[in-house]
Amino acid sequence: ALLPALLLLLLPLAALAAAALLLGLPSYDIPPGVNQPAKLRLVLTVLLGTAALGRILEKTGLCSQISFGRYVRQGRKLGLDPKLFIQDLQFNKVPVRVYQPKATSDGRRRGILFFHGGGWVFGSLDTYEKVCRYLSRESDSVVVSVQYRLAPEHKYPAAYEDCLNATQHFLHNTQHYGVDPARVIVGGDSAGGNLAAAVSQTLAGRSDLPKLRAQVLIYPGLQALDFNLPSYHQNRGVPLLFRERAAFFALLYLNGHAMHMKEVLEGSHVPPDVRLKYSKWVSPDNIPEKFKVRGVKPLRPIDFIAEVYETVKRFCEPNLCPLLAEDSVVHQMPESFILTCEYDVLRDDGLLYKKRLEDNGVRVTWYHLEDGFHGIISLYDYCGFSFPSGKRGLDSIVNFVKSL
Repeated sequence: ALLPALLLLLLPLAALAAAALLLGLPSYDIPPGVNQPAKLRLVLTVLLGTAALGRILEKTGLCSQISFGRYVRQGRKLGLDPKLFIQDLQFNKVPVRVYQPKATSDGRRRGILFFHGGGWVFGSLDTYEKVCRYLSRESDSVVVSVQYRLAPEHKYPAAYEDCLNATQHFLHNTQHYGVDPARVIVGGDSAGGNLAAAVSQTLAGRSDLPKLRAQVLIYPGLQALDFNLPSYHQNRGVPLLFRERAAFFALLYLNGHAMHMKEVLEGSHVPPDVRLKYSKWVSPDNIPEKFKVRGVKPLRPIDFIAEVYETVKRFCEPNLCPLLAEDSVVHQMPESFILTCEYDVLRDDGLLYKKRLEDNGVRVTWYHLEDGFHGIISLYDYCGFSFPSGKRGLDSIVNFVKSL
């Protein structure tokens, strides 16, 4: 009886070893300041083992690596929740899952549109079931989890359009869910934070819909012009998001393939005049000095490659990279919550947008996890063990929502 159990335990480790030796998966670095490093190493072992097995399956023609990764990440179905009504619906043909507290309320509740992370490639309603249940229960809010279309099958702007359409539908129909139309929030983590920021910007000037009350951006990815900001340099090998993977996901979302990833990482995809235009917003100069103590790698001059720019020039669209929106749009943003993690390549995207919002008079609540890493919110309760830092981050979001 012990032998099968031992083999199951060693399978991810064997797959990880195969990956490192045969498939060239990225090397990683877990700094000593990371929350629960031993647990993170175990999670990473499972994820890299999954990637290795997926690559093997793809090479044998059984299924694609992405399909296998989605299957493994799907998560198990949870049972009924005694405190929530949960139902699967469609908003403007977009699949959603609605979480409504069962307890009676004195008035209309807050509503939260939640867009999941996963690099626009992974993630589902089931993957984020625990997070959405927690948000709904603890903040006494109606939560709508949105299943937008995924890349590479559905390229930009499919995910953005789905999130926008679902949000518009909800704003038109808040009364059906006992939600106060003046207290609707959009939020998400990672790629979902990107989508929430883009939806907020799009709706800012609309007079035919209720104004959004707030946006919640959890370690959002907000630009693809500079993959050499200090956080990209400092955390390039820190799980759960490596520097190369961040560029890979952005390209997959944009084009459906990851060609020219090397040039994008080097910065040769941006014309000098475009880089100069956006340097006032995307620059290490706008990042507080305390975030540079672990090192800064100045962007060395790289020859611009026009052919590459032609394939990625939509990176300059705010619906894809919200950090590049004009001030006239940014100053209309609702009250904002931004969560960043010290050991995250996307840390500086959040810091730069925080500065932009504040410079434009927008009230920002910022919560920084000094020992946090990318994806930690989803791991607050993972497979029987917890990451306390992820729980703290999730509770900070709940407290912000309850203050609205």
